[in-house]
Amino acid sequence: MNTRDLSSHTVYRAGRGVEEVARDLGLDPADLVKLSSNENPFGPSPEAVAAIREHADRVSRYPKTAHTDLRAKIADRLGVTAEQVWLSPSGDVGLDYLARAVIGAGQRVLVPRPGFAYYAMSARYHHGAVDKYHLDPADDFAQPPERVLDAYDGHRVVYVTSPHNPTGSEMALDDVRTVAEATDEETLVVLDEAYHQFSEAPTGLDLVGERDDVALLRTFSKAYGLAGMRLGFAVVPEEWADAYARVNTPFGVTELTCRAGLAALDDEEHVDKTIETARWAREYVHEHIDASVRDSGGNFVLVDVGDASAVIDACQREGVILRDCTSFGLPERVRITCGTRDETKRAVDTLNEVLAEVDSCASQ
Repeated sequence: MNTRDLSSHTVYRAGRGVEEVARDLGLDPADLVKLSSNENPFGPSPEAVAAIREHADRVSRYPKTAHTDLRAKIADRLGVTAEQVWLSPSGDVGLDYLARAVIGAGQRVLVPRPGFAYYAMSARYHHGAVDKYHLDPADDFAQPPERVLDAYDGHRVVYVTSPHNPTGSEMALDDVRTVAEATDEETLVVLDEAYHQFSEAPTGLDLVGERDDVALLRTFSKAYGLAGMRLGFAVVPEEWADAYARVNTPFGVTELTCRAGLAALDDEEHVDKTIETARWAREYVHEHIDASVRDSGGNFVLVDVGDASAVIDACQREGVILRDCTSFGLPERVRITCGTRDETKRAVDTLNEVLAEVDSCASQ
């Protein structure tokens, strides 16, 4: 037998890993700096690591209590009810849960281009159809509500991202409100706030409290450093209390993941250090890169380099792994994750050297 037709499904292209690059180039993994996947450069919270070790002997049990406790703790922090918090094994699956709850076969969704590929992937997995609204590089990838609404035509779901990946642009809360007010009552606006901790702008939590057609998406992968544990959640309207049990994968979030999340929420020092360093790194890149750098509210910056593929290859040979944005439809740009101070300085120096060499070869 064959699979169903998957030709319309986009393949998600992840940033290359340290072991992968080291193996391909014959380098020592310890000598490489990976700034391609927007991970936390300080790793997970030490308290989360301790919680994983402490509860490792409980992995034979389903995580019902830990799951309940984590939903309650998140809800308390955010000022919402526990029923509004839909825990998921990653923000990606949180998108799937929202799609299961609202997308019917053939209904259309609206996604940003460039943008996170999984918005469209998730919609198509749930038999939705996908349209795009385009962010303009000539306008610094700005996200005014008109950009979304000009492409809107009664879509079932509209996805917006702030800070936006990979560009770093932000959408003002009032602009998200404008989109929600201008779209149909049966249109859900999904606001992806995976990088919200790194921004100084207000979050969309108030919108969820005001309306029944806005949901937020959050993750523990970035500021909390738990990318490998796969933990995310959606914050949904209060009226959706009964829907979670009907769309949630049974025991999808593991015992150890829940325990790590509970501990990470309490390690404010680790989160504060992560945010402070990311904001420092953004400024450092702006001041020292010999190329055009876009303003960013996330833990990454987008840099105009010309031939991104060639630049990425050259940087990797020097032991610095950056993100080629060709898969985002941006073949002339690279994304640099905010690393530690030493990692960021090395990445900047390496990229400047590569760009100087490219310019020298082009002028000959």
